[in-house]
Amino acid sequence: MSTLAIVYHSGYGHTKKLAEAVHAGALAAGATATLHAIDAEGNLPEESWSALDAADAIIFGSPTYMGSVSWQFKKFADASSKVWFTQKWKDKIMSGFTNSATMNGDKHSTLHYFITLAMQHSGIWVGTGLMPSNSKAAQRNDVNFVGSFGGLMSQSPSDSSPEEGPPPGDLETAKLFAKRVAEITAKFPR
Repeated sequence: MSTLAIVYHSGYGHTKKLAEAVHAGALAAGATATLHAIDAEGNLPEESWSALDAADAIIFGSPTYMGSVSWQFKKFADASSKVWFTQKWKDKIMSGFTNSATMNGDKHSTLHYFITLAMQHSGIWVGTGLMPSNSKAAQRNDVNFVGSFGGLMSQSPSDSSPEEGPPPGDLETAKLFAKRVAEITAKFPR
């Protein structure tokens, strides 16, 4: 059984809701998955660092703020340089997810940040593996309506509460995304 560690920052609760859907999808796929929240000061408890070290896969999550990750996530990423120096996460499966208020909102820049971080750690990146819902018949709650291949993207209106957003289609996309990460991880026994 694969172990997935989901490390994320959420400023208002929307990204936390997305992280919980990723977690649920990983569990449904038969993986052991744990959630690790980066706090409002950009810190992660020591036991979370240990869980990341022990995991077969790491999934990064952050809201997209001003075209990139939150400063709290960036603080975590900078702190991971200690792990990078010893290449402790080398050959782990890695992926990522993000949420922002607009349909695009420069979310791809956030995913590229995650990809770069994963490559610096010598990880193996996994995308969504999901076709976009981009036909005239597509509805907002269809799977992968936001249309991302490089990682999971979701959208929550700026005036929505975490109870209102991300919408059900994005949460279902999160579960399918996590299922794919879990299945790919199982193909790379550590």
